[in-house]
Amino acid sequence: MRRVVSQGALLAVAATLAVHPAIAQTAGPAAWQNDLTPINAKDWNRDLAAHLLERAGFGGTPAEIDALAKMTPTQAIARLVRYEGTDISHLPPFDESGIRDPGLEPFPPSRPAVTDLAKKNGEALGIKVKPTGNRRLQPVVDEFFYWLRASVLETNRVAYWWANRMLTSPRPLQEKMALFWHGHYAVNEPKVRDYRKLLAELELYENHGTGNFRDLMVAMAQDPGMLTFLDAGVNVKGAPNENFAREIMEMFTMGVGHYTEKDIREAARAFTGWNYVDLKFVVNQEKHDDGEKTFLGKTGPFDGVQVIDIIMQQPVTADYIAGKLYRFFVRQDLSPELQKKLGAVLRDSHYEIAPLLETIFLSRDFYSPASVGTQIKSPVELAVSTYKKMGLENIPGVPDFNAATTALGQRLFSPPTVAGWAGGRSWITPGLLLERGNFARDVLFPDINFVPPDRVAASEEVRRVADRVRQGLDITTATQPDSKSGVMAESNMAADRDEDFNTRYGSFRGSQLALERVKPIPRDTAQVHLARMVLAENPQNTTQVVDYLIRRFMRVPPSDDTRRTLIAFLDRELGTSDISVARTYLEEPLRLVLHLIMSQPEYQLS
Repeated sequence: MRRVVSQGALLAVAATLAVHPAIAQTAGPAAWQNDLTPINAKDWNRDLAAHLLERAGFGGTPAEIDALAKMTPTQAIARLVRYEGTDISHLPPFDESGIRDPGLEPFPPSRPAVTDLAKKNGEALGIKVKPTGNRRLQPVVDEFFYWLRASVLETNRVAYWWANRMLTSPRPLQEKMALFWHGHYAVNEPKVRDYRKLLAELELYENHGTGNFRDLMVAMAQDPGMLTFLDAGVNVKGAPNENFAREIMEMFTMGVGHYTEKDIREAARAFTGWNYVDLKFVVNQEKHDDGEKTFLGKTGPFDGVQVIDIIMQQPVTADYIAGKLYRFFVRQDLSPELQKKLGAVLRDSHYEIAPLLETIFLSRDFYSPASVGTQIKSPVELAVSTYKKMGLENIPGVPDFNAATTALGQRLFSPPTVAGWAGGRSWITPGLLLERGNFARDVLFPDINFVPPDRVAASEEVRRVADRVRQGLDITTATQPDSKSGVMAESNMAADRDEDFNTRYGSFRGSQLALERVKPIPRDTAQVHLARMVLAENPQNTTQVVDYLIRRFMRVPPSDDTRRTLIAFLDRELGTSDISVARTYLEEPLRLVLHLIMSQPEYQLS
């Protein structure tokens, strides 16, 4: 039943389905494509409400879809975009482990940097160097590796907390917009190395994600996480670093080709001196270039905020942001004419995001055949929507959410580049489609040999040191290179002979301390009750069961041949097509058939 398809096959599926009328999902007429006219209340139906929840959130349960379908389109979209009638006060804040030690800021870029600092100042990371004795710098080295590991582990917990908000928040668009901005301002933990900065960014997206784009851009330009990621600390008067200015124009506001190299250099001067102290934005005036600059045709002693305001005056900026939002929520195919219309909506609303979203979600175009069921779900969307449609109330710990989405190509707080994730067809290859089916199996049939990935050592080297220490070996012996491999770097070998510290032991001990202090992720399995879910619908036969599962879990139904094959498979597993006969042993066969449904190419579409 599991099919392997080419990268382009998924989009072709939606256009060529022979859909059974009992399970067909409707869209508007083809003439609606590219039409921004709002749909009428008479056009509104349950299928369009389900489509809206798929795109403006992470799908919906039957009850959530029914509630939206009973509203008018304007009411439904106001509920999603303006959060009307929704309360999130019951959602818990992030439960921090309390792992941050005083003295860690500013965190050095490397182990050699931290030991050089300790030798020079007699302390580093808030820890004094021992006056005498063996391995005088070891506590400093241990602390360095402790924070590297602890920040990763706590970031994993932040990702779980966020995923639970995606699953349970009555404001799904708030979380979906946060996911959009996370990919737009693609800052990652390996570079930032501080979960607090990433959490602060996430809270910024959630609080201002549907607000004013200009204000959000200023806030992100002054955000400690972004300043870390784009090396703002080395952008100083007389030696401007162009990374920050280039990415603001290229990735965050205008796109490639709408500025010159001189514009980049002049903007970099405007951002000189922008930095942070711990979690607070600061401007180091002595490092700021307050001289006259010429940027995008305007001249003056601009600072960074003024440069951003000039960028906002460029017509291409609104077009670029509107187009990126459209492609995220609707479809990749966007004509220049439609993009300019959307850009005008954003400009006319003075860069308020909510009016643009309302225009998109109310438009006929959003519900046209070109838009419905043609978007490939990202790994995070796939996982959360799967749990949503199962009716779960929390993200399971088995399989691990972070490991599962990583295997599918997307890990929260670890976008691969400053450009974020490519998305679209890049989410699907034959191998990734197989992994998506394996994810479904791991949810429905949990791995009995599961080992929490956040509770294991960070590397093979750390595991080897841990094993040797447990055997009673002294530190020097335990941290010697593996004689079988003989491939340990010369610099690490030299560290063993340096009586001031032992790098590999520091890595081992730092990981050990992090595991002690970071709270574990709960490791419950998905509480799925398919038999209960199905029997509540009072089906009489396997055809009705399969049709119900398809309607509940798939936005794009399978072909009629596949549907018949699924029914026949369930008949064989039950030994009957009569549900009244099989009521007492339904659960396992239902899980098997649902796994097959979730392994279909069409299941990957929304």
